Amino acid sequence: MKGVVLAGGLGSRMYPLTKVTNKHLLPIYNKPMIYYPIRTLVDAGIDEILIVTGGNSAGDFLRLLGNGKEFGLRHINYTYQEGEGGIAAALSLAEYFADNDKIVVILGDNIIEGNIRGAVASFRAQKEGARILLKEVSDPQRFGVPVFEEEKIVRIDEKPLTPASSYAVIGIYMYDHRVFDFIKTLKPSERGELEITDVNNFYIREGKIAWDLLEGWWTDAGTFDSLLYAGGMVAKTGANKLSAED
Repeated sequence: MKGVVLAGGLGSRMYPLTKVTNKHLLPIYNKPMIYYPIRTLVDAGIDEILIVTGGNSAGDFLRLLGNGKEFGLRHINYTYQEGEGGIAAALSLAEYFADNDKIVVILGDNIIEGNIRGAVASFRAQKEGARILLKEVSDPQRFGVPVFEEEKIVRIDEKPLTPASSYAVIGIYMYDHRVFDFIKTLKPSERGELEITDVNNFYIREGKIAWDLLEGWWTDAGTFDSLLYAGGMVAKTGANKLSAED
């Protein structure tokens, strides 16, 4: 199983901080943001990772991360996304890297307190399909929101005005090799992007998606407020210890 960290985009919501660097290189407490999703994958037993980046600071990732040895990675790979096209468009660049293997995808600004070892182990044992992680939140209208019939997810609504549940689909997704075939059939949304929610709904319609609840706190760090919150929570809880140096 391989890991993919999506760290492209222009970070326009965090201008002018992102005028001279990629959002995912900004600090979360005492480490660059990109360290946290990498550590989440490594802690789940994944030792081969692809970083999808873009913009004018792509070379900084190579200078910072090198070959990934400090994380205990067998190998770290890089690919470049031109412009912005949505999460699914960024993920499509990982098809060659995946090489028909299962993949665990994490958004580069997603920070968690605990780990995803249990969910990844379940996905390893899962014959086919996809697996997503949910978290109960106070503002589900900001996220993809699962619609349930008893314990079964029947669809995911993207940023609904009236959420059908209080759960959010967090930015960690697990897919079999067919995800790339699904992405090729997508049409851009009203935002002009290929939406990862549409990919997840493909698997739902096939009845081949599973889900787990994430334990501990979770946040993205894609706004000034959430960047501050993430740094404070890491400092407070010591979440996601990052390397042998710590």
